[in-house]
Parts: sequence; C-alpha cells; structure tokens
Amino acid sequence: MIWILTDKHLHKAVVVWANVCRFVLAAVFLFSGFVKANDPMGTVFKVRDYLEAWGLFDLTDGPVPYLTALLCGVFEFTIGGYFLFGIRRWASSMLVLLFMLVMTPLTLWLAIADPISDCGCFGDAILLTNWETFFKNVALLVLAVSFFKWRRFVFKIVSSKVDWLVALYIIAFILFFSVFSFRYLPLFDFRPYHVGADIRKGMEIPEGVRLPVYETVFTYERDGERKDFRLEDIPEDSLWKFVDSRTILKEEGYVPPIQDFSLSSYEDGVDLTEEVLSDSSYTFLLVSPWLDKADDSSMDLINEIYDYSVEHGYRFLCVTASTDEAIQAWQENTGAEYPFALADEIVLKTMVRSNPGLMLLKKGVVVRKWSGSDLPDEYELKGPLDRLPLGRPDPKTTLHKLSLVLGWFWGPLLLLTVTDLIWMRLRNGKERRRRAVRDNDGMADAASGT
Repeated sequence: MIWILTDKHLHKAVVVWANVCRFVLAAVFLFSGFVKANDPMGTVFKVRDYLEAWGLFDLTDGPVPYLTALLCGVFEFTIGGYFLFGIRRWASSMLVLLFMLVMTPLTLWLAIADPISDCGCFGDAILLTNWETFFKNVALLVLAVSFFKWRRFVFKIVSSKVDWLVALYIIAFILFFSVFSFRYLPLFDFRPYHVGADIRKGMEIPEGVRLPVYETVFTYERDGERKDFRLEDIPEDSLWKFVDSRTILKEEGYVPPIQDFSLSSYEDGVDLTEEVLSDSSYTFLLVSPWLDKADDSSMDLINEIYDYSVEHGYRFLCVTASTDEAIQAWQENTGAEYPFALADEIVLKTMVRSNPGLMLLKKGVVVRKWSGSDLPDEYELKGPLDRLPLGRPDPKTTLHKLSLVLGWFWGPLLLLTVTDLIWMRLRNGKERRRRAVRDNDGMADAASGT
C-alpha cells in the first residue's frame, strides 16, 4: 500500500471513493432500517413469507418473526448511522461486508426460484423485483468491499470523546421508534389504505391501459416424472396425478393499487362492498385477520365504540378472515354484539397493521385509523363525528411528521456534534497557547543563557 500513499492523485481518488462508498451505504442502510422500523409488522409478515418458503412453518407463529423484524431494522439503521458519522469503522465495515456476502447470494436464489414476489428490503416505500434487488445488492457488495479495504481513509464527523454517545443514541432512537410503531401504527403509511385514500378510486382501472396477462400452469406426475401443462394441454391419462398449480405473469400491465377489497356478510354471504364504499355516513371497520390471535385487552372499549355507533346511526362491522369457530369463540369471550363480515386475509393485513385495528370510512375514503392500543375513548367520542376532530383526517401532514422525526433524530446528534466541535476548538486553542508560552519561555531562557 506504500505506492498508494506516494502517489498524490491516486491517494486523493482513494480517499474520495472510500467516503463516497461510506455515504452511499449510509443512505441505503439508514433508509432501509428506518422503513423496517416504521412498519415492523410489515417486516414480520415478510419474515413469515421467508420462513414458509424455507419450509420452517413451526417458527412462523412464535417470537422469531417479531425479533427478526426488530433486529433487522435496528441493525440496518445503526450501521447506517455509524457510516454517516464515521464511527466504529472496523466493526461496522466488517458487519456490512458479512451481511452483503450473505444477502447477495440469497437474493440471487430469490430471483431464480421466485418463492416470494419481492424481498421487502424497502418495505412498501419502494417495491423492487427480485432481480432488481439482486443487482442492487451486487452494487452494495462492491461498495462494502471498497469501504472495508479503505476504511482508514474515512474521516470522522465527531471525535473519539463523544462517538460512544452518538453510537448509543442512534441505537436508542431506532429502538424506541420500532417499539412505538409496534404498539401503534406506522407513522408513514405507504400502503393504498392510508388515511385520505379513496378505496373506490384505488380499485379503478383507467380506460385504454394494457392489463397484465397471466397463465396458470399445472404440474402432474407419472412414474416419478413431473411435467408442467397449460390448461388446454392437461393430460386425460389417469396415470398422471395432479401435484400443484401456479400462476405466472406472461405480460406486464397496469395493476390497480387496490385489487381484492371485498366484504361479504358473515350471516348470509351478501356482498357488502358497494354498500360500504358508497355510504355517505361513517362506517367503523374493526379489522382482525385472525380473531383467535387478536388482542382482547381493549374489548370493553371496542364494545363502547359499537354502542356509540349504534347511538349515532353509524355502521359498525368486524371484518375478519377467521373461521366459524374463531368468530363464535370471540363472540362468547368478548360479548360482541356487532355484525361480522368476511374479507381476504392479505387485504386485512394491508389495511391496518394491528390485530385488531379500527378504521373509519366515509364514502369509501379512509378518515382515520387506530391500533388496538390507541382506540378513541368516551372522552373523544362525545358527539356526532361530523362535529368532532376524529371525524376528519389527521391534520398532521407528512411534512409535519417528517420534521418531527428528523428533529428527534438530528437535534440531539447535532447538539453533541456542535458541542464536540466547540470543545475541540477550545482545547486546541489552549494547547496552542501553552505551546506559545513554552516557546517564549524557551526563547527567554536561551537569551538569558547567552
């Protein structure tokens, strides 16, 4: 490496490249970690998809998906913060290099085998195909190798005196934000059922657009040999035994943001979709994909909200994908008197990241959403909704929320950084004055000696 240090221009290029790698990796990991911490339940669902693709079904219902989702967000955001401030360079560069050495071949397998539709690396904020994810990881691997090799050329933004405080605060911030998002709902909702979304418009298909073309492939087996057939080519020979079927995309086309939103009455199977979306009054939807796994700690409050809706003439539905046994057990255990409706499990998980969660609609527009831990109480529901703040969308804009998050993250870090810079300047000033005093004393001693 001596020749690098002796070549001034090449040395500058290496320094610039090392820091470019550092800031690009910092931006990617900070964003990826924040997105996972913002919607940890979405990450839980994606972890379950991975476990099912690997045949690890026993782990899907335990704590593994939750711990993995939490650790992924904290790890990525923390590493990104370390890169940004140039601290813990050896440990962070080694961890990222090992991380990319694992993730790159994993995403290659995802691209080839295609067991899940997308890797979920950026959540619902940015959707990448499996091949796009693989090529992204190849680029990140190149940056990670470069950063690890030339990490000593990366400059630090803070001194070693306070870098441990910066490191600790980054971890504390993302941990708190993750737990907050687990308990409540994502602060930034990138899904098509966000507050203010018109569900009916989200289901519309513009005129003249090209629609995707799908084809179903059927797999049959005979004498240990498996073969794929199209619908029109299915063998009539009874020796061929059906094994599996899958739907593949033949031609890409326009796909509406909302595709499978459909509600049907649990009691008689009547389609309630149009009736709910066209209702000019308010509709409460208690959303629970699985009632047998739902948190029933707020059942008294839910029953009060149902009584409130009856009093004011609002529709109230518990929308679920649960079995008859689970619905009946829920009614018995909670004393629920409200009607039930059935919907697709994936749609319900997309609508509200809470089990149960509450959604307020008006004319098919999402007015409000609450987690099971943050339901409105009798002090907030003290009149008709059109006269209450709850009957209108949350006034906090995305810009307001972003400013709040950035303030909590950057405020303390900037204070630490500025304080550190001032302290360093004061220390350097004192050191210069001491050297000046020593030099003057030395000169005076030399003069007196002569």
